[in-house]
Amino acid sequence: MQTIHWGIIGCGDVTELKSGPAFAKVADSRLVAVMRRDGVKAQDYARRHNVPRWYNDASKLIQDPEVNAIYIATPPDSHEHYALAAMEAGKPAYIEKPMTTTHAQAVNLVKASHDTNIKVVVAHYRRAQPYFKKIKSLLDEGAIGEVRFARLSFFDKPLSQEALQTEKIAWRVDPAISGGGLFHDLAPHQLDLAYYFFGDVVTIQGMATNQSKQYGADDIVSGSMLFQSGVLFEGLWCFTVDESETKDSFEIIGSEGKITFSVFGKQIIYLTRNGKESVLPFEAPTHVQQPMIEEVVSYFLGKGPNPCTASEGARIMEMIDKMTQK
Repeated sequence: MQTIHWGIIGCGDVTELKSGPAFAKVADSRLVAVMRRDGVKAQDYARRHNVPRWYNDASKLIQDPEVNAIYIATPPDSHEHYALAAMEAGKPAYIEKPMTTTHAQAVNLVKASHDTNIKVVVAHYRRAQPYFKKIKSLLDEGAIGEVRFARLSFFDKPLSQEALQTEKIAWRVDPAISGGGLFHDLAPHQLDLAYYFFGDVVTIQGMATNQSKQYGADDIVSGSMLFQSGVLFEGLWCFTVDESETKDSFEIIGSEGKITFSVFGKQIIYLTRNGKESVLPFEAPTHVQQPMIEEVVSYFLGKGPNPCTASEGARIMEMIDKMTQK
């Protein structure tokens, strides 16, 4: 391959700004086809984004002879099916997070990628952004000494009844489609960053329950992990607090200081060392997945490493499963 000719399966909201336009802006990359079950919406997307072809049948997009790489941006319940179909057609896959709805499905995709020798990348795109790369470099260079532990707090207000009636939100708290609730939708980003920062894990534990009974999925989750590096991680996610108690904080404590930042909010790093705080602001990319897509294109063309392997994606699914298992 000289150029990656992308086909998107599931050209919904996530592809409008976060990812879709980036495929045409990255070097050696073109977006040539999109698919959505609603053909009218697929045609409209193609028209607005200047995409040559659209489909309402994923198999037809996968078999399109010009398409040589597949971006799977559907809800998680279909990720395994479409990724296997892409690999069967000999085409590499870039899979939205969470990789699948269960760890077992993710392991199946790891095996399929190994058996077919077809490349797979999981879209844990935050690890490619300059903001999070800076945090990683600060840790690696010992800016806060040896990392002792990390503490994550993510609290949000309950979804409104109006939101629960909105299709693009409702599926996220339907375990049959998403694998769980808002934890399954948001925590993959946070857990992947922990993996990216601290390495592989030794122990994963957690508890989860549905306190509000507002929908069928868990709305509060606690999780802890011990990493091979010796770092201890503790996280608490609650999606039913008063608006005044909302919080998005990732704190990393070292032997000589700490780093505090937000995963989903403004990109500002607070570095404290010897009692003095430094503030490092960043500007989020217009298309938040563009840095990752650049690395994916490089990998698919054989010019760079895999920015997030199927095995890494499966490890994140294992974290999710173990933190929410009953």
